[in-house]
Amino acid sequence: MFDVGRFLTGSVHLKSNVTLHLLEGAVLLGSLNPFDYERKGFTALISGHDQANIGITGIGVIDGQGREVARNVADLVHKGLIKDLFRNDRPEVEIRPMLIYFRNCSAVLIRGVTIRNAAAWVQTYDQCKNLEVDSIRVDSRAYWNNDGIDIVDCDSVAITNSYIDAADDGICLKSHDPNSVCQNIMIRNCTIRSSANSIKFGTASLGGFRKIKIRNVKVFDTYRSAIALEAVDGGFINDVEADSVQVLNTGNAIFLRIGERITGKKGRLENIRINHVGVEIAAGKPDAGYEYEGPIEDMPRNISPAVIIAGLPGVLVSNVSLNNIEIKHPGGGNPLLAKVSLDALDSVPEKPAAYPDFSMFHELPAWGIYIRHASNIKASHLTLVCSKKDYRTAIVLDDTQQSQFNSMAIKEPGNKKPYYQYHSTGNIFK
Repeated sequence: MFDVGRFLTGSVHLKSNVTLHLLEGAVLLGSLNPFDYERKGFTALISGHDQANIGITGIGVIDGQGREVARNVADLVHKGLIKDLFRNDRPEVEIRPMLIYFRNCSAVLIRGVTIRNAAAWVQTYDQCKNLEVDSIRVDSRAYWNNDGIDIVDCDSVAITNSYIDAADDGICLKSHDPNSVCQNIMIRNCTIRSSANSIKFGTASLGGFRKIKIRNVKVFDTYRSAIALEAVDGGFINDVEADSVQVLNTGNAIFLRIGERITGKKGRLENIRINHVGVEIAAGKPDAGYEYEGPIEDMPRNISPAVIIAGLPGVLVSNVSLNNIEIKHPGGGNPLLAKVSLDALDSVPEKPAAYPDFSMFHELPAWGIYIRHASNIKASHLTLVCSKKDYRTAIVLDDTQQSQFNSMAIKEPGNKKPYYQYHSTGNIFK
């Protein structure tokens, strides 16, 4: 137990049946000396490996002093005292200390604490079981790769009642092991702001993801997607449900993607249900003014569609339902800036091996919903509002089969057909 005060430390290793408790006014400070941290897979301030019944609780603060630590790591790399690839003029994430890294632990409780200023990912739980993260506050914009929470191949996880402000993805689920699955995850009553994606999983998707529920989440000032599901490394995403999500000022609402970053290993993405979502797409850069903004990239393009569903030829995103969704898009798409006409849809690149992101295709021909290589998409009670006249069509389907669009309200300046189909069959618009 830590009482009022500031306590400077290097790596701390939790053992079974130990809870680190921080009373109000207690601040656990990460050392500025990179050599005070031990590396076991990853470098971390607080770690646990193969332990049970461990936790971090209280209403105190864990402060990694990450910006200063990361700069000190970079300085040691320049001096040749630490070896590192040093890509993009910064040290790799493995040698920058996270604040929490638990591997193969069970019965883990993280509750009440404020966690801030990591030098890398803020907290990572890797192949853990029965993990509860409740009522925490993450404030980490200190350096690159400041993911708020990373859940890797874990089973039975609840992330609830928490506030996350991160310079990278807010809540990020990953699967590093082709023989493992990230499953039985609940994300509920959280507020997220991110200079990348608010809730994302699959950038590392070697194994799979199933039985994921997202409930009552608020997203704001997020540069990329509010919800991004990406099966790009040969793994699968199956049985995901998001309900009651409110999104204000984001670059993209929903991004579903199948890729093939490993040659010969295509992902699988199916059985996704997204209900009761309200979204306002940003007219400008939604994370403008933050210390580590998302990079301006994939230009020129107009403001991207609010919803993008993109599989691969012969590998379709399937069984997706979108119900009671209201999207407000600024519109204003200008063909003189960038244009993909409806008779040139084959010019949109496939990019199977590219890093997945909503802007990866550059200009797209829709402002509302763009779907390619998909089947059995069921959308009902959708309201799409475009504020300014836009040359693009509201909904564009390309190689989309056996899908239904019911009870839609599409409002935009001008008078043009609200949808367009190409190489698509069996679709019904009512």
